[in-house]
Amino acid sequence: MKKIRCAIYTRKSSEEGLEQEFNSLHAQREACAAYIASQKAEGWILQPTQYDDGGISGGTLERPAMQQLLADVDAGLVDQIVVYKIDRLTRSLADFAKIVDRLDSAGASFVSVTQSFNTATSMGRLTLNMLLSFAQFEREVTAERIRDKIAASKRKGLWMGGYVPLGYDADGRTLRINSEEAETVRTLYDLYRGYGTVRDVKEAAAGLGLRSKRRAVADGRMRGGIPLDRGHIHHILTNPLYAGRIRHKGQVHDGQHPAIIEPELWEEVQAQLTAEARKPRARKASSTRSLLCGKIYDETGDRFTPSHSRTRAGARLRYYISHRLAARSGEAGVSGWRLPAEELEARIEAVVRGMLSDVTLAGRLLTAPGTDEIARLRSRLEGLTGAAGRADLLNLVGRIDIAPGHLMLVLDAAALALHLTLDVDRLDADALTKSVPFQLRKRGVETKLVLADAPAGRDNTLIRNIARAHRWFNEIRAGRGFDEIAIAEGVSKRRVQQMVDLAFLAPDIIRDVLDGKQPLGFTSDWCRTHALPSDWDEQRRMVSAL
Repeated sequence: MKKIRCAIYTRKSSEEGLEQEFNSLHAQREACAAYIASQKAEGWILQPTQYDDGGISGGTLERPAMQQLLADVDAGLVDQIVVYKIDRLTRSLADFAKIVDRLDSAGASFVSVTQSFNTATSMGRLTLNMLLSFAQFEREVTAERIRDKIAASKRKGLWMGGYVPLGYDADGRTLRINSEEAETVRTLYDLYRGYGTVRDVKEAAAGLGLRSKRRAVADGRMRGGIPLDRGHIHHILTNPLYAGRIRHKGQVHDGQHPAIIEPELWEEVQAQLTAEARKPRARKASSTRSLLCGKIYDETGDRFTPSHSRTRAGARLRYYISHRLAARSGEAGVSGWRLPAEELEARIEAVVRGMLSDVTLAGRLLTAPGTDEIARLRSRLEGLTGAAGRADLLNLVGRIDIAPGHLMLVLDAAALALHLTLDVDRLDADALTKSVPFQLRKRGVETKLVLADAPAGRDNTLIRNIARAHRWFNEIRAGRGFDEIAIAEGVSKRRVQQMVDLAFLAPDIIRDVLDGKQPLGFTSDWCRTHALPSDWDEQRRMVSAL
């Protein structure tokens, strides 16, 4: 006689009563074990493994014991699942279909000890589907009834549970004020009325040592009591609960709990928050703002003005142009400068950072400085260049004069003195001035700016190709041909032949490429179309001329 290995599965939706010595799970298991014993003549034997899910809903299959049971079924360790009622297995018709498919695939089945039917027949499956449909219907109706009860209770202003907010303690179906925490809430509202931004409120709250609510979790540990972040502060400022109201699904009802914040004050803060939200964000504004506006002049004394154009894709391109080009737009014979703003700002930022990083600047900046004073000033300059972003450095620019061949940059003495906490009269004007060789180079339709003191930037594509050329040369030395390398690398033979010359670059040229100091025209595209000489001096002359 074939042995049928039986596994008992038990489940209870709530945790209520599970702590008792004999609970619902025990009762289900006892009934199922008795049923298996009654089928001993049919070869049924009870497996020792217990599959119990206590306090888990039947609306999901994400149950530890259920997942373990299905895994054992797939592994061929279980032939029959025994449950007290079919809804212990699942309350979802869709999940039931998934379970049946897995049981059929494993050659297993299941039985309910209180509902007698045979799932091997079409009538048995129809009966099962009907039972599960009613179980799912009952679950959905129960959920709707609970939702309706919560909505009706909140319309009456009752507190329906959940995390108790900062400033209150739970008091049955309502809340009572926690006087110590309520002071934190009132302080946050006062801070916002004074500062006007949540960011500033967060910093002020951190300085005052304001903390979130401390609460005990299920395992007895305490959570909370941490500094308030911006999201938490914004939630407190917008929560109508503090004005004595209850919010539910977009509607606000009068609550039965006392208010911490006067309703008029709460409404005033909401209006202030709305007005603040409508302001353009500083990050967006700074990304499109021309930071050198009003500071650049050409060789004729004409001031540059910001301008922009749009690509076919809709991208916005910023420029600095001679003012006459804008004032006399459309006139014939008018010429002037047109410089890409993003690149010019990046180059000027690099020049300013280089000026401030010069170790000799501290000694040249002040008239008759003392040794200690130079050391302190050098430390301040290091701190300034380390913390300053592009906007901060370009704000230190007083004037830029551009002419063919060179650029003259003068730092704003008052702005720099303010950052360094110095008397502006002590600054030496010569130390604030920098003359830099300046060139424009055309690459297709693109205009590139070349400043001698501004690094060109790392060309990662060129660096990768140099490393690849060295690897290919080593493979050639080992006996591999161009064709083999091309097939292995997925490139053309011509590509390998063009780029392998990079393996013979002079060491100082490679060092400049790694430091981002290579000439602007020295790129991978240029290397593909120009043969590099093997003589390093000739290489240097060719590269420096780019």
